[in-house]
Amino acid sequence: MGMKLSEFKFELPSNLVALHPAENRDDSRLMEIHKESGEIEHKVFKEVVNYFNEDDVFVINNTKAF
Repeated sequence: MGMKLSEFKFELPSNLVALHPAENRDDSRLMEIHKESGEIEHKVFKEVVNYFNEDDVFVINNTKAF
């Protein structure tokens, strides 16, 4: 059974919605949540490489949100 789009509806304050990408994409925000503790850290996207091992694959998705 597939998921329905209606399952993803939620209220989001308009001031939290990005209308345009960051001028320098590497400076986009990245949130890290630690599974064990629930601690949240705020980073920048260029740090994402720190989460990969040598044999990992990074898949890029260029779809648009609606």
